[in-house]
Amino acid sequence: MLTGDLTDLGARVGEALRRRGETVAVAESSSGGLISAALLAAPGASAYFLGGAVIYTGKARMSLMGLPREAVAGMRSASEPYALLLARTVRENLGASWGLSETGAAGPTGNPYGDAAGHSCLAISGVQDASLTLETGGSDRLANMEAFAAASLRLLLAALEAE
Repeated sequence: MLTGDLTDLGARVGEALRRRGETVAVAESSSGGLISAALLAAPGASAYFLGGAVIYTGKARMSLMGLPREAVAGMRSASEPYALLLARTVRENLGASWGLSETGAAGPTGNPYGDAAGHSCLAISGVQDASLTLETGGSDRLANMEAFAAASLRLLLAALEAE
């Protein structure tokens, strides 16, 4: 179930996209679909939401994104370069104005790459590209998932409102 904060952020992003006549595509991982759900919760989401996928494994990355192992050689999955690659790829694959991605470790434990629970890398690709790393410092899986989704939506909203 979406929190009021996520629903509000999704509606604000959706309205900004609609106002600009732009679209978004999402590739998320440890947020588990919450980013897409927040964007789709507002009526009329089909005007700006082109699609999304939960890219939780290498197999999903290859099958759903068309990114073979060679495309990510030398990249950790919970890193800003990987998040940017996903954002660019989902934008290009779906022909969206913006790509939004998230990858990390929701918890209660860290990931195999040595990142602690609460670590997430977020990225947008569009008129501008941007990425950031979020560390919540907590191990509560659901709270982290919500924090990752909210931070992702805020990153895109900031870019949309900056122009």
